[in-house]
Amino acid sequence: MKTRFVLINTSHAGNVGAAARALKTMGFDDLVLVEPRWANVLRREETIQRASGALDVLQNARIVATLDEALDGMSHLCATAMTPRDFGPPTRSPREHFAQLVAPRAADAAVESGVAFLFGSERFGMANEDVYRCHVALSIPTNPGFGSLNLGAAIQVIAYEWRMALGGFGAPAAVPVPDREVADAAQERELADAAQVAGMLAHWERALVDIGFLDPEAPKKLMPRLNQLFNRAQLGSEEIHILRGVAKAMIETAQAKR
Repeated sequence: MKTRFVLINTSHAGNVGAAARALKTMGFDDLVLVEPRWANVLRREETIQRASGALDVLQNARIVATLDEALDGMSHLCATAMTPRDFGPPTRSPREHFAQLVAPRAADAAVESGVAFLFGSERFGMANEDVYRCHVALSIPTNPGFGSLNLGAAIQVIAYEWRMALGGFGAPAAVPVPDREVADAAQERELADAAQVAGMLAHWERALVDIGFLDPEAPKKLMPRLNQLFNRAQLGSEEIHILRGVAKAMIETAQAKR
């Protein structure tokens, strides 16, 4: 479905770059600016830095003098306004409206031309007359006590919700590890055999007795439980050496205090 993001009277160059980045991450590239503060905003250093690699979106972006030019060819217009108007289009959350928009009966009409998302200036938002010409006013559900969103963040949320409504991209597939790397890893971490584990446990038993943690007259099930714990850990030979070193230090510390 053809999608366009329209920024009206944007005053901060960084927000234009952030918008380009938000669009690219969600797979959109149609960005139109209506009378931005800076005529060269698409080439300003702050814009390029905030775009963070989305330079193709900036290169394809257009600057126009009127909203009519920006909306040319678009059939469904979505305003973004946190404050509902007494008069004008219905106010809906993005997810609610997008579900209706991509429903089979509604989608055919919208696909003919496309969907445009309109964003107002950072200081004043969208003018009433611009909101009134839209089919819906999208309001992002936010904390009732603090609903302020940066322009770039608002664009990212809308772009994400719209991409998800269109089907999303899916989670990235896991990168398979070559068999040789698996074999090399197994060789590097040689598992300890039963004799090594038993010797380490005996060492730990002596250490636990020396520090007073284990009563040899009433050992209960401490050592069998440690045995099961270490079996589940699938210790390697190097780890056996580390644990023996810990046991040795425990014994030496206990003896030094006597």
